[in-house]
Amino acid sequence: MRNDSARSEPAGEGGSARAHGRFRVLGLFQEFAHAQASSGIVLLACVIVALVWANSPLASSYFDLWHLHISVSLGDFHFDKPLEYWINDGLMAIFFFVVGLEIKREVVAGELASPRKAMLPIMAAIGGMVVPAAIFLFFNFGGPGQRGWGIPMATDIAFTLGVMAVLGSRVPTPIKVFLTALAIVDDIGAVLVIAIFYTSKISLEALGVAAIFVILLLAANRLGIRSTLVYILLGACGLWPAFIFSGVHPTVAGVIAAFTIPVRRRIDSEEFTNLSRVYIDEFEQASGEGDDVLANEEQVSLMRSIERTALGTQSPLQRFENTLHPWTVFGIMPLFALANAGVAIGADFTSMFAQPLAQGVALGLLVGKPLGIVLFSVVAVRLGLAVLPGNVRWAHVLGAGCLAGIGFTMSLFIANLALGGTDLLEAAKISILVGSLLASVLGWLIFQFAPRQRSDPGTH
Repeated sequence: MRNDSARSEPAGEGGSARAHGRFRVLGLFQEFAHAQASSGIVLLACVIVALVWANSPLASSYFDLWHLHISVSLGDFHFDKPLEYWINDGLMAIFFFVVGLEIKREVVAGELASPRKAMLPIMAAIGGMVVPAAIFLFFNFGGPGQRGWGIPMATDIAFTLGVMAVLGSRVPTPIKVFLTALAIVDDIGAVLVIAIFYTSKISLEALGVAAIFVILLLAANRLGIRSTLVYILLGACGLWPAFIFSGVHPTVAGVIAAFTIPVRRRIDSEEFTNLSRVYIDEFEQASGEGDDVLANEEQVSLMRSIERTALGTQSPLQRFENTLHPWTVFGIMPLFALANAGVAIGADFTSMFAQPLAQGVALGLLVGKPLGIVLFSVVAVRLGLAVLPGNVRWAHVLGAGCLAGIGFTMSLFIANLALGGTDLLEAAKISILVGSLLASVLGWLIFQFAPRQRSDPGTH
């Protein structure tokens, strides 16, 4: 990923500027966390609706709905797929596009921008992927469910932040930031796993076409093109269809497209401040006694100039993220949950957990995630590669590890890729739901009894 942005210069000088920067970053994180936490509530509601619907007298209508075929025709071209496909492979490409934007933002100017700050969540995320996969393979190596090893590696940040929102001040802010950064690294791992291990037969011709569109997107970035429409047309009308026929899952196209979006701002903070002051002064001078601003053409023109100046301080990446994030967390993810969480629970529900697949998924999320995160975090701190944030104890890291075991959205997504069309998919879905539920309860209990702050921030 190319860092094509200089970091924003802080306003003011000295300590006040640094304090302003810290409060601004904290405010952005709290806004992000609030949206994700609210999304977690909506997601939970959709899960409940899906489960109730799939186990009600109207169950047939639930499954028939997602198998309803929708076709697109253009001349001799005809593309016909069930509604489930349009959600899982179409709308989820937008979800992965937003994930890619978040990854790029974190690497350019977030928690992953500093190698020292990034090392702890990176090491924790690696442990949180390797250990759950190992536990799963312990139960399933050589068996029919072996292909599902990537299922317990995932973390659902929306559900996780939702639980942390309920816990409130019992979760130190550094742990919330740590877990969010960990989830971003986890998403990088999930995308790589999907692209490398969960692909069908590769079409080199289609990949060649995809490469052309990637080059065009990068060229648009390099040429300083800031129109979001250009990137939408190249990504949605070129890159995504090419990936559909390439054999690589089309959601990967969303992440690749996100990495090409510019993060440079047309107007920096100092220029914005100066221009805004000029426009405001002119706006005040243009006002007359009793004048209605809507009837004052000069003031209306100045208001538009202020609006254009404000938009100029936002990079295309920020504009995409601000526009798509609410649609993703309150629309696409809940719809995905509604379409994929509905599992018919029969009389063999408890016996299902005697299957190696269910044991591997549930224990991978419930045990593997916290064990891997804590173990790799301890190693990173002991080796001097990272430091534990102030006011944070290892009990907090353990609690965060448990909450990271809420795999849900990404786990369901990988389960569909790994086990779709097999009898094992239903068992995988149920074990994801049970494992994620138990992980959230365990994490909640740990934070309930964990100290609120470290007595000696200097010790690790």
